[in-house]
Amino acid sequence: MATNGYEGGLKTIEELTTNAEQIQDEVLREILSRYAGTEYLKGFLHGQTEKQLFKKNVPIVTYEDLKPYIDRIANGETSDILLGEPVTGFYLSSGTSRGQPKLMPVTAEFANKWELFRGLYESSVIKHFGDINQAGKRLELMFARPEIETATGLKAASVSTSIYNECNFRTILPKLYTSPIETIFCPDPNQGLYCQLLLGLIQRDEVITVGSIFASTVLRGIKFLENHWHELCYDIKTGRLSDWITHSGCRNAASLVMKPNPEQAGLIENICNCKSWEGIVRKLWPKARYIGCVCTGVMRQYIAELEFYCRGLPLVSTSYACSEAICGINLEPLCKPCDVSYTFLPNMAYFEFLPVENDHDESIEMKRNDEDTELVDLVNVKAGQCYELVVSTCAGLYRYKVGDVLMVSGFYNTAPQFQFVERKNVILSVDQEKTSETDLFKAVTEAKALLDPLGFILTEYTSYVDTSSAPGHYVLFWEIKGKEGKNCKELDPKIMVECCSRMEESLHYTYRIYRKRNIIAALEIRVVKQGSFEALMDYYVSKGTSLSQYKKPSCIKSEEALKILDSRVIGKYFSPKSPL
Repeated sequence: MATNGYEGGLKTIEELTTNAEQIQDEVLREILSRYAGTEYLKGFLHGQTEKQLFKKNVPIVTYEDLKPYIDRIANGETSDILLGEPVTGFYLSSGTSRGQPKLMPVTAEFANKWELFRGLYESSVIKHFGDINQAGKRLELMFARPEIETATGLKAASVSTSIYNECNFRTILPKLYTSPIETIFCPDPNQGLYCQLLLGLIQRDEVITVGSIFASTVLRGIKFLENHWHELCYDIKTGRLSDWITHSGCRNAASLVMKPNPEQAGLIENICNCKSWEGIVRKLWPKARYIGCVCTGVMRQYIAELEFYCRGLPLVSTSYACSEAICGINLEPLCKPCDVSYTFLPNMAYFEFLPVENDHDESIEMKRNDEDTELVDLVNVKAGQCYELVVSTCAGLYRYKVGDVLMVSGFYNTAPQFQFVERKNVILSVDQEKTSETDLFKAVTEAKALLDPLGFILTEYTSYVDTSSAPGHYVLFWEIKGKEGKNCKELDPKIMVECCSRMEESLHYTYRIYRKRNIIAALEIRVVKQGSFEALMDYYVSKGTSLSQYKKPSCIKSEEALKILDSRVIGKYFSPKSPL
């Protein structure tokens, strides 16, 4: 984006956020005027388009409610079941949060919104980091996911894969990125990753940003580099690609860039051959200005480890969006990852918010009926309050619960800013207690603090509820790494037992009461060997998830995934007593 384009983008953001209420009314009016006659909405609105009738009659829904309508379109029925314009394809969700990927209709207008959105969040980045498009190249780890063809011949692909397939992206790719298109579409993610890192190292003096969509993928790249740097250096030295890279597209793309460079290989080898990899990213790519990846939500567990490897480089989460809707951008990309807020753009969808109550009061509340709760409009949310996001879009979603819980952190002009809190449905429960993603993160954060002074880092964790015996109990899988070559075998088992106790003490009131009453058994931490969570990632990728889109589940539901972790357990520890 040229300088005048970035200034235009900032001006657009100002206009949008200053007139948020008016724009939201216009967005809903446009949706209803075009789609009130669809089979779905006609049953609730009878062809009328009034906002109040929409809010009164149209129900709050989840994907399962709309899936029959979406499936009918995918199987050949006309799009006027849900929309008033043709469906051009479908977006596929990652499938790692709830199991199966979701199919989301795409229209030409919705695709255009994505293009506008990318321009707007890039404006904010350029404002703070300079015109990165003119300064050098981006080492971005990108992985396409195979497209699926529906019965009607329409393609279904992840949002990222759809972007990689765009003519505009393929045109700018050689100028702005170090990774050729062949490496992005390589069906073997390990071959693609090797080649992307190799070409990023060869062009290291041009790299001005490093990143991927999610923090977990950036870390996967760093750990892969840690295991393969000898081989990468040899390839750079000789100008020949390793024989195990068999994908012809990758080999051809690499051959256009590679030539023998012993001096470059020696420099990289000296950097990598050190006792500690602290700050390794900055050493390998000295001109890098920031690390770009989502570090909010479930990705926040990777912040400490990323900061270790990227010492001194800002971690920048630019935007908040999903397969269902485009939502907001980070106007302060230099803020700390824990302070990231996303300013919602009122032209991207019609946003409503379902107030979320605290589930951990000293008495167990009855489950709230969403139909009895009035949804709050975008401009009427309250600072400090948590809400579940509900969207209506130009792509056939009406009052759709995205499943994300957000907290209002403030306002920019009249548009609210939100911090991502958690996925609504990711919880552990043995009896009637409900432990959320955030509850788990807070407890793990408290417990892992015991490891830091001893020279150990918790690199990954996940959980599940073990009900194979009564009463059931929480199980945490932890992968731990020693700093500066420390071996995890040196870790005192008493410390791990203390970590179990610290976690239980940090969980919510209801959990602690149930533990005292023996309704829940002692919390267990199972330490797994190095590389276990990479194996877990490989499993999900083998099932069709793109490496770019992979989000490690906070709670394991898959029996196969559970077997992968259980087979790699090297130590089991239990809390010795009920929490106070």
